[in-house]
Amino acid sequence: MKAIKICMVALLLMMAGSRAQALSVGKNWKIESPDKKTQVIVETHNYSFLNWRVEHNGVTVLKCSEINILLDDDIHVFKKGGLGKPVGNRQVRSQFATPFYKKAVVKDEYNAMTLAFKNGISVEFRVYDDGAAYRFLIDRKDVSVVTNETAEFNFAEDYPAFIPYVNDNRGGERYCYSFESYYDEQPLSKMFKDSLAITPLAVCLPGGMKAIVMDAGVEDYPGMFLKSNGQNGLKAEFAPYPLEQGVDGFDYLNIVPTKRAGYIAKLNGSRALPWRAVVIAEKDADILNCDMAQRLAPECRIKDTSWIHPGKVAWDWWNNTNVTGVDFKSGMNTDTYLYYIDFAAKNKIEYIIIDEGWSGKESLMEDLSPEIDLKKLIAHGQEKGVGIILWSSWRNLIGNNPDGDMSLTNEVMKHYAGMGVKGFKVDFFDRDDQQAIASAYKIAACAAEHHLYLDYHGLKPFGIQRAYPNIFNFEGVKGLENSKWEPRDGDGPLHNQPRYDVTVPYLRMLAGPMDYTPGAMMNAMKNNFFGNNDHPMSQGTRVHQMAMYTTFEAPLQMLADSPTEYMQNQECTDFIAQIPTTFDETIALDGKLGEYTVVARRKGSTWYLAAMTDWTPRDLTIDLGFLKDGRYQADIFADGVNAMKDATDYKHTLQTVGKDDVFNVHLSSGGGWTAILKDTK
Repeated sequence: MKAIKICMVALLLMMAGSRAQALSVGKNWKIESPDKKTQVIVETHNYSFLNWRVEHNGVTVLKCSEINILLDDDIHVFKKGGLGKPVGNRQVRSQFATPFYKKAVVKDEYNAMTLAFKNGISVEFRVYDDGAAYRFLIDRKDVSVVTNETAEFNFAEDYPAFIPYVNDNRGGERYCYSFESYYDEQPLSKMFKDSLAITPLAVCLPGGMKAIVMDAGVEDYPGMFLKSNGQNGLKAEFAPYPLEQGVDGFDYLNIVPTKRAGYIAKLNGSRALPWRAVVIAEKDADILNCDMAQRLAPECRIKDTSWIHPGKVAWDWWNNTNVTGVDFKSGMNTDTYLYYIDFAAKNKIEYIIIDEGWSGKESLMEDLSPEIDLKKLIAHGQEKGVGIILWSSWRNLIGNNPDGDMSLTNEVMKHYAGMGVKGFKVDFFDRDDQQAIASAYKIAACAAEHHLYLDYHGLKPFGIQRAYPNIFNFEGVKGLENSKWEPRDGDGPLHNQPRYDVTVPYLRMLAGPMDYTPGAMMNAMKNNFFGNNDHPMSQGTRVHQMAMYTTFEAPLQMLADSPTEYMQNQECTDFIAQIPTTFDETIALDGKLGEYTVVARRKGSTWYLAAMTDWTPRDLTIDLGFLKDGRYQADIFADGVNAMKDATDYKHTLQTVGKDDVFNVHLSSGGGWTAILKDTK
């Protein structure tokens, strides 16, 4: 109780001078966003349950939706009594630096309300101009067992939704999944009742508004899945804590739980649980510049980040190390990677990745490939200014033991950091239960100690990327790799990849950076696309791929095709190589979820613009009113006049523009457009 009193005194002090108000209406409370457009109404009934509902400009975003948590296999917490202290309110108008993001500074402006209950449980609500969120705060000295948590998102009508279902489970286990999902577009009532979905998930409200359900700031707690509540709503489901597990899944690269507990998390002492959030967008384009995930994430835990250098990376796996015109046999060998390093250096690409196959099947320290002289490659890379990143499975990096003491991880990282390796691509997590999430944090902290970068695969971002910005990328996306095995269905590919490409910037990318791995130089329309592992191609035009470098967020952005292809298409490569991977400012110019995107990003005084479309050709007007006074040299790549027949066709032009000008842009089917605008001063 003493700890609660201290907390409440601090909270009351924060209330002093605050203009944020929570209006009590009987046993209900209301709090508004800074612009007063969004309201959160919290309702109780004799404090036996807690509901929240969300309104925006008179539109019901969420109907009454239950909030609850079951601790220690006891009754739900709100049945133990009423409020322990007065309602705490505060107003925040602040900002924080984000040097590894799509903008240099994020505004953090919201009104907040905290309800503190007699049993040491509080619920904090925040209302932003573009959404609302809540989280549980637990003030206890002892261990708390979270049996379950109730998080509902109920909607007023049977609205259409973009639903990313879980499929392709690892080892047949319900909660083991790569977090890579296409989007089923269907009404809420048609959701598959036996299926889980991942977040973010979008619901289409009246008047073109969107409500996007997501979790954020996840730490030492499982991520949130969503499922149908049988009506017009969603409810959360969480992976139970693993008790027993074994090696299984794809090529036996996964650690798959074989027995799970009757609870979802064990918590030691006081802590905050993850945020449950709904992003509200009046216009789809607004989602492209939403900072909800950053605002709700833990603060950076690396004191000195000066050693962290994002950049681009040449990748071997997608192109199957296919290089031609050389006098050595290409493959996973020293000569091939010396060639990749030389290519990267020539094109000012900061890193290369050596993917799966350099190490032993069961170890990162033993049974290393005799075909790869890692010391020679690192030395050559250092001479050329190119860093090397190594692939690893999650289980090999932690010794098959997610609850381990990290001694093996530390040994591996200390060894390779000492050799001069720059980081690890850690693959096949394919879980986000409490154990896996905790492991991801431990690995990130260990890597930071050794000044190593990370690229997490088999995970979507969940807030850790702000706490540990040495984690550059997350996969959890149906990226370009899927083109290698995409089947045909009738007169075209089974999946509509261009539509997916203009859906993920609004949804998957809302959670954080994604390792889509763009850059295909072999491009195809529907009628001539086919999956090919050794010589892969992409759906849509060449410039559709080039536009991804500005559109998709990834501090470690891949060039997925082979050096040979890039050298044969050098002017495209020269353009891609100029695009930064982090930015100082982002402006969402136009777009519609699942149809097209138009964004502008600034680094220093240079602007980078990009537009992408699905299979529907479009004509767009891009107003340059966001530019400062002066003239800019525009380097432009557009779909060629024959791109509808030959997807590699493009037009490269230069022109001088200013803030009073516009670009009239034509996007071919599956097309794109992109430009670099340099200040001529």
